[in-house]
Amino acid sequence: MGFPVSLRVDDADVPERAADAVFAWLREVDERFSPFRPGSEVACHGRGELARHELSEDLVEVLDLCEHYRRATGGAFDVRPPGRGFDPCAVVKGWAVQRGAQLLRAAGARRFCLNAGGDVVVSGGPWRVGVRHPEHADMLCTTLELTDGAVATSARYERGDHIVDGRTGRPATALLSVTVTAATLTEADPIATAAFAMGPEGIDWAASQPGCEVFAVLPGGRVLRSEGFPVGEGVPRAA
Repeated sequence: MGFPVSLRVDDADVPERAADAVFAWLREVDERFSPFRPGSEVACHGRGELARHELSEDLVEVLDLCEHYRRATGGAFDVRPPGRGFDPCAVVKGWAVQRGAQLLRAAGARRFCLNAGGDVVVSGGPWRVGVRHPEHADMLCTTLELTDGAVATSARYERGDHIVDGRTGRPATALLSVTVTAATLTEADPIATAAFAMGPEGIDWAASQPGCEVFAVLPGGRVLRSEGFPVGEGVPRAA
């Protein structure tokens, strides 16, 4: 899926094959759900070669999540934006990594950190998670502490203007970054992307989602964060 994945497990009694299963699952997801692989299930569905009743249960679940966020954002979050092909990666990534965390728990892991391209699922903390500054690659704009849960950030600094406002078909550029914490990465990842696509109005929208907290950086360095965002003590904010 084009991002590095790292895993730390602090439970001595968890077998190494549990980590192998997580990485095998993520490789499987890349094969099945990448829109950039012509033979993947997602690519075939995007070309109209597979009807909904022919899809796997996993892809049907992903499509239902995509539709949920499209409706919840009034179309700002859309995996079929105007002038572009079908690309559900904004949902698949968080969904797949959260499933990986479930595999770890099923294997008996209680304290672990699974980091997929900066989107993180943690268990058995507290864990301290840094969020990259959107304008300075060697700086953090905030750190936060999580015991059990997930954090995801959407921004322009890695892939440029890749997030599109589905209502207009144009790149979303009104925010520099949006970080969301939630109980699961299945929620945090698409909500962060959706909020970024919506622009400033998306900050309040994301904060209104059940169990979510938000930290957003606007052009010029202004920071907006929800009251319950778990900022670590003594943490510098974006300047």
